[in-house]
Amino acid sequence: MMKKLFLLFLPLLLTACMKDDELWKKGPQPYGQSPSGVFIINEGNFMFENASLSYYDIKNRQVYNDVFFNANGMPLGDVAISMEIRDSLGYVVLNGSGRIYVIDIRSFELKGKITGFTSPRYLHFVNDKKAYVSDLYARAVSVVDPELQLITAGIDVNNNFPGFYQHPTEQMLQHGRFVFTNCWSFDNKVLVIDSELDRVVDSILVPAQPQSMVADRHGSLWVLSDGGFEGNPFAHERAALLRINADTYEVEESYLMGLDDMPSELGITGGGDTLYFLNRHVFRFVINSSGSPEVFIESPYGNQSSGGFYGLGIDPANSDIYVADAIDFVQAGIVYRFRPDGMPADTFRVGIIPGSFCFRY
Repeated sequence: MMKKLFLLFLPLLLTACMKDDELWKKGPQPYGQSPSGVFIINEGNFMFENASLSYYDIKNRQVYNDVFFNANGMPLGDVAISMEIRDSLGYVVLNGSGRIYVIDIRSFELKGKITGFTSPRYLHFVNDKKAYVSDLYARAVSVVDPELQLITAGIDVNNNFPGFYQHPTEQMLQHGRFVFTNCWSFDNKVLVIDSELDRVVDSILVPAQPQSMVADRHGSLWVLSDGGFEGNPFAHERAALLRINADTYEVEESYLMGLDDMPSELGITGGGDTLYFLNRHVFRFVINSSGSPEVFIESPYGNQSSGGFYGLGIDPANSDIYVADAIDFVQAGIVYRFRPDGMPADTFRVGIIPGSFCFRY
């Protein structure tokens, strides 16, 4: 999969650039969208600069593809990984291009950019004047002023271990003044950052390669580790889903999976009571239940390890489930929308390698 294969390239290759200031001045497009919708972040192929942004109008069940290009007359860039919304602005993180584009979430017009990153992954707003940006290769979390659209500082996360490029930071969650970030690629740590001091103050040891994480309604941290893979020089162990106390950093609950399982894309409902993740199929787990994660939506690809479900998003308003299918990672992907009871609600085509979702209300 693109997210995994991309990690094999050296950071020196991550210097793809584009003349992003030379816009074609096409202007905003009259989409006539309803107030609620979801952005689909299509990664595109590494070094092809064919990442794109799709927008799905939930009420009217209408999808608009290539909205960034159509509004600005320029390609989005190389490997789009994630997106965050703050007020009327959307922040699209481009891993391969080493930048973040700031867009108007209604017109999709470019409003600015933040540059200077090595390999950015996710953005987290600490408050209106400060945001953190995780990074695959920089060995630092960037501190950003979102108003000035500038990197103002860096938080050192380097553990000086020469065997692997640690710590590569990924997603971020905040609990009080502390921000948790999982270190996925060839790592087994969740770092704890003091957002007032802007420095790492602790770490939590977890099973190999913590791929994603969420917080539930009780404030507990759930971490999904994929365990690595056969031939992985760092580790190949059983995948696991953990519940961690966000105050004491203790693992309070764990669910082990098979050695050949590769779970990913942990998500949670808006009410913070039901978890979903991908492991070939879509699995569901109701927190505080006596059971364990179970298959909720079966993949049309069966149990094969390649192809099939690739991205997952849970609508925070109504708990609809959005599943991205990258198919062969070359042609335009598909998004399946399911109701909370698992019944199909819609299917639509998007861009190449749809990887993540960002909901707008």
